[in-house]
Amino acid sequence: MILPADPTMKHYERSQKAILVERLREVPRRIIVVRGPRQTGKTTLVRQAIQEIQSERSCKYLEVDAIKGTCATNGATPAPTSDEDEQSKTYEAELDSQLLIRHWESSRKQARDSRYGSVLVLDGIQHIPNWSAIVKGMWDHDRWNNLLLHVVLVESVPFTMQDGLTESMAGRFEVIPVPHWSFKEVSEAFGLDINQFLFFGGYPGASLLVGDQELWSKFISQSIIEPSLERDALMSHRMDSLGLLRKLFDLATEYSGQVLSFNEMQSRVQDRSNTTTFSSCLDLLSRTGLVSVLLNYSEPSVRNEPSHLKLIVRSTAQKTATSDYSFEEAKADRTHWHRLVVSAVGAHLLNTKRRYQQVYYWEFRGNKIDFVLKQASTIRAIEVTSGGSTFGRSGIQEFQNRFGGLDPIIVGEGGVPLNDFLSRPASEWLET
Repeated sequence: MILPADPTMKHYERSQKAILVERLREVPRRIIVVRGPRQTGKTTLVRQAIQEIQSERSCKYLEVDAIKGTCATNGATPAPTSDEDEQSKTYEAELDSQLLIRHWESSRKQARDSRYGSVLVLDGIQHIPNWSAIVKGMWDHDRWNNLLLHVVLVESVPFTMQDGLTESMAGRFEVIPVPHWSFKEVSEAFGLDINQFLFFGGYPGASLLVGDQELWSKFISQSIIEPSLERDALMSHRMDSLGLLRKLFDLATEYSGQVLSFNEMQSRVQDRSNTTTFSSCLDLLSRTGLVSVLLNYSEPSVRNEPSHLKLIVRSTAQKTATSDYSFEEAKADRTHWHRLVVSAVGAHLLNTKRRYQQVYYWEFRGNKIDFVLKQASTIRAIEVTSGGSTFGRSGIQEFQNRFGGLDPIIVGEGGVPLNDFLSRPASEWLET
């Protein structure tokens, strides 16, 4: 029986919190966007930052979904009766916009009355129609008047704010990414060991449930997987892709860390969509933060069509929560456990890499490398070993002969211990 993690560790502070506090103590220059997958602690992180600075300046934290229901109590006129849905939606959008402006004006007054200004946090602002145009106008007005008002947007649903930011507010925002938790963080915060991390992953809300695998599995499915595949996809207006999206997610959890061709994927999900539709759905899946798609590495001057792909779950919890394995059964199955290890290494590289770094796999004429980490002209091959692996040095030697790069890294038996590798960010493995 795995003991539940110590609930007293719930106040663990991630490094992104210090970055946010630093920004909020500076003169406001850009809107701050706190972005990350579901259940990675974005709201907790922002609230921790607000708690630290609230003695210095006034702070207002608004959950848009919660405040939208307060229109009537704030003096808004009830919506007129109408048989036309479009008229009703227009009216509701106007109320939402007025509500946003009213709260922003309130924070402006607080900023003028305070020596150090104020902070306005908007969590879930993407639920307000035309939000980006409103935010742009209000923000530009404040900058023109040198108002000390910081604005923080929390992206409560992955990728739904992206279009509004890039199209309307280019140059006006800074993103603080909040990725999946690493092994080092989960170990320090909740006391999970390396095997527990491999099986249960790093979602903080689920880490307290590892003593009850059934309850843990329900949390992963109901709080992360289902909302990401259904609610988030609905907000992206791609309802026609929901069936294929679910099939691709199931495929990714089963074959995470393995290379599949387009034809194999289409055959396994029994879908006859054209290549464009299939690729678009893979892209949508990757934007949910559940799965990433890796391409085969080639020389920068060579452009190959991506006929083969490697799917990687961004947390091993997604793979294990949807399988029939118990924790003990998974450890006993050497092949299954090896695939968990490969998935964990791939997820770690993807979750901790910097924006300008890339992760690939490599396969050519029977020679294989699990992962290739790249930054500019610097590359490093990474091969994963465990009890169920078929590791051989021929793949590494062939890769080195063709591409050179830094000395390859063996993760696991005969190389860097897995817990050490998962305790250091990807960027450190590109240092000579």
